[in-house]
Amino acid sequence: MRVLHVITALGDGGPEHQLRLLVDRLPHESEVVTLSPPGAVADALRARGTTVHEVTGRRGLGAVGALRRLIRRGRFDLVHTHVHRACVPGRFAARLAGVRRVVATEHRLGDTAGRLYLTTERLGQVTIAASPAVARRLAEWGVPDERIEVIPKAVAPGEFGYDPRLRAAARARLGIAPGAAVVGGVGRLEPGERFDRLIRAVAEAPGATLLLAGDGPARDALQKLAAIEGIADRVVFAGRVPHAREMLCAMDVFASPGEDTFGLVVLEAIAAGLPALYARCPPLEELAAARATVEGARRLTPHDRESLPRALRAELLCLAERHGERLPARAAGPRYDADHLAREVDRVYSRTGPVS
Repeated sequence: MRVLHVITALGDGGPEHQLRLLVDRLPHESEVVTLSPPGAVADALRARGTTVHEVTGRRGLGAVGALRRLIRRGRFDLVHTHVHRACVPGRFAARLAGVRRVVATEHRLGDTAGRLYLTTERLGQVTIAASPAVARRLAEWGVPDERIEVIPKAVAPGEFGYDPRLRAAARARLGIAPGAAVVGGVGRLEPGERFDRLIRAVAEAPGATLLLAGDGPARDALQKLAAIEGIADRVVFAGRVPHAREMLCAMDVFASPGEDTFGLVVLEAIAAGLPALYARCPPLEELAAARATVEGARRLTPHDRESLPRALRAELLCLAERHGERLPARAAGPRYDADHLAREVDRVYSRTGPVS
């Protein structure tokens, strides 16, 4: 079966990496089209032999004509759209091209749906929600329950294996001493990630270096906060990275203080052998509720400002007692593994009917 994946961008964001994991594992002939200039994930897909098309310079419905021509020319059997802004033109184009098998994946949604979105939702057959929260939002918008499938985001743990050579290279490039105790965070630098809490916590951990991988609108404010806290010389801003592995190898303790998150980066951190402190990570919370804890993963106490600095100091003491030794790689179980993601998506494809 020939499948065309339609996505807004192929930079280095979460949805793009989820698409990469999926395409690598689906038992179908997949091609990808991006509605924005391609980036790191496009390069990774092409390196693996996946054809990546570009329909750029057009926004919203302006991309429908070019997508329709691409779908017809490629004789695709199924169109799979990813991310809200790609779903509207992708569904319209599929229907105009005569493709009836249309699936969408939504990773994160806002508060309201436009009328156009709900209209095009009926042109597809199934919308995959990447979390129960997204499924609830779709239902609130009026999408029938029978048209919603919850398939959670996933990681490929093997991609994050610890490599001391990557650690040494990253630290040398960033100017971090080989023996420094490094606390790290990965994500977009925006207020919702609450990296301000992490900066204040590191200020209470003498000698620790903070490594933040990512970029965003809050970077200037975070740099100013580090100066106010008197630790500007102990905070390293690495900027955007195409893949988190190298940065995770460079860290000793991982922290995710944001509460509005699925926590996928926490799963990447434990796969890299890091102790992880997190405010929210539904996959690990599910395990904890089932009394199946993950070594070195600790949830922060909600509404307790001292929880993060207290837990951080404790982890740094444990690191010293281990003499810097890495923890073993851990995982949240098969439900959040990339192979499971591909099997579940393929099951949804089968639900849409046979290839014509």
